[in-house]
Amino acid sequence: MSAEDILKKLVSFPVLGGQSNLEILAWIEGYLNDYGVQITKVPNEEGNKASMHCRIGPAVDGGIILSGHMDVVPVAGQAWTTDPFVLTDKGDGKLYGRGSCDMKGFLACCLAVVPAMVKANLAKPIYLAFSYDEEIGCLAAPELVEHINTFYKEKPKMAIIGEPSLMQPMVGQKGIYIADVKVNGSAGHSSRIKQEVSAIHISAKIIQWLDNKMNDLVASGQVDKRFHPEHTSLHVGLFKGGIAPNIIADDAYFSIDIRTIPKDKLDDILNELRIFCDDVEKEEQKKYADFKISITENHPAVPPLDTKESCEVVQLVKKISGMSEVDTVSYAAEAGQFSEGGFDSVICGPGSIAQAHRADEFIAKEQLNKGVTMIEKLVSEFSHS
Repeated sequence: MSAEDILKKLVSFPVLGGQSNLEILAWIEGYLNDYGVQITKVPNEEGNKASMHCRIGPAVDGGIILSGHMDVVPVAGQAWTTDPFVLTDKGDGKLYGRGSCDMKGFLACCLAVVPAMVKANLAKPIYLAFSYDEEIGCLAAPELVEHINTFYKEKPKMAIIGEPSLMQPMVGQKGIYIADVKVNGSAGHSSRIKQEVSAIHISAKIIQWLDNKMNDLVASGQVDKRFHPEHTSLHVGLFKGGIAPNIIADDAYFSIDIRTIPKDKLDDILNELRIFCDDVEKEEQKKYADFKISITENHPAVPPLDTKESCEVVQLVKKISGMSEVDTVSYAAEAGQFSEGGFDSVICGPGSIAQAHRADEFIAKEQLNKGVTMIEKLVSEFSHS
């Protein structure tokens, strides 16, 4: 099957983040089995989802992992002009469908080259590692990485995470952390604002602290000009609270999105935030004993990526991608988790991130072909001469 044939099949599985992915996984397993490749599954506790990994080539140190995710983002509320789960060729050099770019296109490239991998006389192994629930917080990658580290006697050295980068090697990514904050105040008539504790007013103080912290980091020189924006961002994108203009809000809820550059430590920021909230709690409890601020992790932190350009994997990906310049991305991906697991990692894959998560998502045929070519060149680089 060509990469386009495989992509057509992969797009037909409408597996959203959070949903069971066993159907698409079964198809991938069947495809690999046809070439004599056996996969190892890494299921979740409920048994309705699973990541997978496999090795092609000898059981020796120094191999490379090709990694991607099987889930996609929702299409509800988007104005698609085609069926999002039918790969559509309009004759304009683009293939339309949900996940065509992010990132089933890369999975299709990997699978299309499997026959060549199996036939090649590989000196070092190539591993495939496909995860689930990436789109809702890169949830499965840590367990997948750990399983790879413990399952194989040999040690893979490198990883390519095939997020859409227009085939440019990306050596850095920001980390991400999302937390939900709930503020419990006291209700009352709006004229009693000094006697009661408004959950909305306190929330505003916390949000102002976040904005000040972001500005303080920039002012102190905590910037990394490889990223856009060049600093750690602290953002509140969701807020709920209150029932009427003349009633003091007794509860409020908001979510914090923190995206860290590699030089900033998430734990330091969170510790400072908790100290601030603890101080506010103690002060406001003098007025209302049951006042409370609760901070709950929305999903585990995804670490940043910071791979040195001199690293072997960077030089390899430059060579096989044909792209000599490296860059960074500000979105979160599983690359930081693979790096944290001990694999020198680079993001590099076909398609543009500008097309991801939107209506009429597409991947250019030219990009898909370049993705296949990169992996074919990898096979040559890893084969005995």
